Amino acid sequence: MKQKLQTLKDSLSTWAVRHTEGKNARWWLFGMSFAESSFFPVPPDVLLVAILMTKERARAFYYATITTAGSVLGGLLGYAIGYFLFQTVGVWLVDIYHLETEMITVQKLFANNAFFAIFVAAFTPIPYKVFTIAGGLFGISVPTLIIASILGRGGRFFAVATVMKYFGGHIARVFYEYFNLISFAVVIVLGVILYSFFL
Repeated sequence: MKQKLQTLKDSLSTWAVRHTEGKNARWWLFGMSFAESSFFPVPPDVLLVAILMTKERARAFYYATITTAGSVLGGLLGYAIGYFLFQTVGVWLVDIYHLETEMITVQKLFANNAFFAIFVAAFTPIPYKVFTIAGGLFGISVPTLIIASILGRGGRFFAVATVMKYFGGHIARVFYEYFNLISFAVVIVLGVILYSFFL
């Protein structure tokens, strides 16, 4: 099943990248960002990077804004699924992606610090959709979801856009290849700083 999901993700990634040079690229980016936050398996970074590898690199922050807005709004859809439709749509999504264990883990993380948990999921490669759906299921506050998502998703997409805008080419590809590792390192540093100042 996992192999099938990976094959599907690869196919969808290829399909999405085909739309990067069309006049509707920004709408594809917004739609993909919106969908990924609640049910779509391909991260919007794939399309964002593909767009910025073209002549649109000069408008990197514009596209990062579109990606962030779509992702945060999609997160609200994920929240609604968890809050209103978990026994139907939510359970189906959890089953498809085999996220049963992750949902239990997320519940524990929310009990400790819901804001930081959502921020980490939004910034790192941890499946963000798990946290948005779980946010609705476990009833975290909507402002917490929105603010943490804006900071996390915005931080992620603007970091990618910044590197693409000012470096592009090979350096940007290397950065993106190791972005998951970099994002975890940033979160660890932030965690240490917060612990030092507030605990």
